[in-house]
Amino acid sequence: MKTSIPGLFLDSGLNGLSRFQIRTAAAQGQLFLHGAHLAAWQPAGHQPVLWLSGSSWFQSGRPIRGGVPICFPWFGPHPQDPALPAHGSARLQEWQLQQTQADDDGTLRLVLQTVVGNFQLRYEICPGAELSLQLDCQLSPDATEPEKFEAALHTYLQVSDIRSIWITGLENSGYLNKVPQPEWCAASEQPIQFTAETDRVYQGTADTVVLHDPGLLRRIEISKQGSLSTVVWNPWIDKSRRMPDFGDDEWTGMVCIETACVGEHAVVLQPGQSHRMSALIRVLS
Repeated sequence: MKTSIPGLFLDSGLNGLSRFQIRTAAAQGQLFLHGAHLAAWQPAGHQPVLWLSGSSWFQSGRPIRGGVPICFPWFGPHPQDPALPAHGSARLQEWQLQQTQADDDGTLRLVLQTVVGNFQLRYEICPGAELSLQLDCQLSPDATEPEKFEAALHTYLQVSDIRSIWITGLENSGYLNKVPQPEWCAASEQPIQFTAETDRVYQGTADTVVLHDPGLLRRIEISKQGSLSTVVWNPWIDKSRRMPDFGDDEWTGMVCIETACVGEHAVVLQPGQSHRMSALIRVLS
């Protein structure tokens, strides 16, 4: 069904999940109301930028594997109750599309909202020649005390081969290396390259990151605001085989570079206060 906004079409995705197809002069994409999940973005003249697993469940109550999941209000397992869903509940909820707008250049502006506990979330997605993502989190004025949250835009990027790409921009940042056991590592002063499972949380950095992919003849630039954590992840061989919603051999074609506020840079809000975290993704030649 075509909406009143040119280039935005509502249909039923896999297993009946509500999906908006984006087809404009500037870009193509897919947005699910389930988790406010941007599953695809491909700017005109380029190959797809976001990666999506062919084994993803696309089921109510389960996360979509790939695209840009929203992690909120915690990152990873819940710190007190591991039975709660990993990365929080925001990516499992049905969000409401509140506003739509189309610019003359083909960029769409889509605003979604939901409530998680005492937090009101507003998420603005602008897919066009560039991809702008902006997550606003407000603690309800009716809350009786300050509350802390973690958040991440868990962006999966498509690559030609994880073994031949590298990432710059984090050379001067220390990081929590979570594989095989969590340990703090000093800044490497070297670009990130991949030879094994990689799960790192770079802390105290607001720097722009660039993914270099000679196989696809492109660089992808991720700049951000309101975020002092950057997560870099690839599951490699063994972990891929342990994840039921991730193809055994899909690890070669993806990498996660996540704009985040996690760990020591989690956010504490007073009642009525809000925090904005945003990312801008650009494809460079």
